[in-house]
Amino acid sequence: MPKMSAAELKERLARDLPGVLMPTRTRTQTSSDSEALVDGGKAARPKRGEHAPVDLLATDDAVVYPERLQEVARYVRDVLGYELLSNITAVDYLADGVIEMVYHFFHLGGGPALVIKTRVPRDHPVVPSLTNEWPGANLQEREAFDLFGVVFTGHPNLTRIYMWDEFEGWPMRKDFPKQGDKYFGDSGE
Repeated sequence: MPKMSAAELKERLARDLPGVLMPTRTRTQTSSDSEALVDGGKAARPKRGEHAPVDLLATDDAVVYPERLQEVARYVRDVLGYELLSNITAVDYLADGVIEMVYHFFHLGGGPALVIKTRVPRDHPVVPSLTNEWPGANLQEREAFDLFGVVFTGHPNLTRIYMWDEFEGWPMRKDFPKQGDKYFGDSGE
């Protein structure tokens, strides 16, 4: 069963596909950088019930430029031998103005997932479609389009899959207004 760590994947991508990786902060950098020193040079800990600030965009996974995503997906399949694109999902980082697309690739023989991410601005979320080479991406890209507003260039049928055609907005975005009986009106009824 193949097993490739995120660090090894990033090393191979940097070597074989130069310029494909976006600069990111790793989780280890974030945890050590966020600790403030107090008197005596010891790191300050949050008080009971409080939480230390978290950098949500910090990741150890490979984050690639969106315009190079198709090239990376071909590399994962043709060079690294991952045959299955199992999952595509979107994550809305409202405070950072970013939508992150997360892709999970697997070997059919087993082993852990290989995770590739790409990030696009919330105000212009455009990512190239992987549907032509990974047919299983079709419905998952439509789902991200329908619920988050991510546009997949080159997709053969980028239409809503859950919401009706006249529906306005992207209901899974964090700034989507809450509606329904319990949120109806300003009176809190």
